[in-house]
Amino acid sequence: MLTSSESHLHFRKSSYSSARGQDCVEVADTPGTSAVRDTQNRELGALAFPSFEWTALLRVAQ
Repeated sequence: MLTSSESHLHFRKSSYSSARGQDCVEVADTPGTSAVRDTQNRELGALAFPSFEWTALLRVAQ
């Protein structure tokens, strides 16, 4: 788990987030890793996954 002090990461909001800004997920990609966090709870940090695992999850979720 990454903490909120990981300020060097550039997070982007999911295109599947609701239009009103609720239920949002943000993702940041770095070489070999994808970090995921809840927009409403940024201070709790982010979960880091190897990029191949994140890609596999997205393929199954579509």
